[in-house]
Amino acid sequence: MILLRNIQVNGLPGDVLIDKGVIADIAPVGSSLGWELAGDIEIMDCSGKVAVPGFVNMHTHAGMALMKGIGEDMVFHDWLGKIWAIEDKLDADFVYWSTKVACIEMIRTGTTTFNDQYWFFPATHKAACEMGVRHALGYDVIDKGDPEETEREKEQCLRWYEMADGVRNSGSIYQMAFHAIYSVSEPMIRWVSEFARERGLNLHIHLSETRKEVEDCKAAHGGLTPVEYLEELGVLGPNLLAAHTLWLSEHDIELLAARGVHCIHNINSNAKLSSGYKFLYNEMRDAGINICLGTDGCASSNNLDILEAMKTAALFQKAWRMDPKALPLDELLAMATVNGAKALGLNAGKLEKGAVADISIVDTENSFFLSPAPFLANFIYSAHSDCIDSVICGGRFVMRHREIEGEKEILEEARKQITRIL
Repeated sequence: MILLRNIQVNGLPGDVLIDKGVIADIAPVGSSLGWELAGDIEIMDCSGKVAVPGFVNMHTHAGMALMKGIGEDMVFHDWLGKIWAIEDKLDADFVYWSTKVACIEMIRTGTTTFNDQYWFFPATHKAACEMGVRHALGYDVIDKGDPEETEREKEQCLRWYEMADGVRNSGSIYQMAFHAIYSVSEPMIRWVSEFARERGLNLHIHLSETRKEVEDCKAAHGGLTPVEYLEELGVLGPNLLAAHTLWLSEHDIELLAARGVHCIHNINSNAKLSSGYKFLYNEMRDAGINICLGTDGCASSNNLDILEAMKTAALFQKAWRMDPKALPLDELLAMATVNGAKALGLNAGKLEKGAVADISIVDTENSFFLSPAPFLANFIYSAHSDCIDSVICGGRFVMRHREIEGEKEILEEARKQITRIL
């Protein structure tokens, strides 16, 4: 058990008891004496600190964490070609150590769950379990229109699904993925979508990321947008986790809402690759779409800091809409926490009794929190993620007072992998 004593929770001072991976109770300060006498318990004095829900990074490629800066100042499709050429050389060892580094970065910036899409997923799973970070991942399909590759991918989907008990039994989420409509053939898209639906699995994809993707889709499929194309193929549904959804028509939004698709905003990646910035948050929210937040991979966004992504997302919305009220603080926090948890089917992303104990402990005894402004205003717009002192994931500390076990050794091995591959 863990007792967080005298910590601000949901705007009020309190004591938080964590037991068996969940928040067992939240009580007024000073009423926890009985808990302290209950048995084996770790007590942390949290005076001057605030609890926030662990972030849910809903779109990552953790295996790319060692690829920072390798494709700068390139347009998206040129960048993608360079990345694919590098990825042809990758192996499980590289992805394993890259994921370890990604987990260090996510822990330091308050992320306790990440939704991943990459290859060598058993290596990602092993690394994330060792680091104590919850994750959703699975086999990622890409056949590039090659019929022989399509059949090989089908065999791989079946083989890995049968071998995925280790993922499911660990408490992690096993799911399916396909890269995008321009890199996966129509027969493969239909097949993997049905495969996921029959087995009750999420399907994680890139969708409507660039204007070129939309224009090419219309040219190839009788004027259909990517969203309309997937609707025609029967792919849209509440198990679909759609990353980017940046270039959308009014009809696209209606379809996504009607089918219960979860959409993931990746502002830093989209802006940096010049894919666009006019994410239709208000229109999607008003249509009833569950909107989540992601960083994308480090080869495009360069870091995995959800707090930074929250600020950037709000600034862009306010700027292009010329509306300072666009994307309020409470909605920003929900995008980064409970909305992602909802998409993954987790009772997480919130600080209440019975919820999964995913908690970041924020140190407010610094210059960023001197203002009498609301905590979220100072946290999102003023502070940086190094104000996060400790992180608990699933009722277990994964960082205490900015220290992560084994960090030095992980970075040393990661440098070797960079030299070997890059």
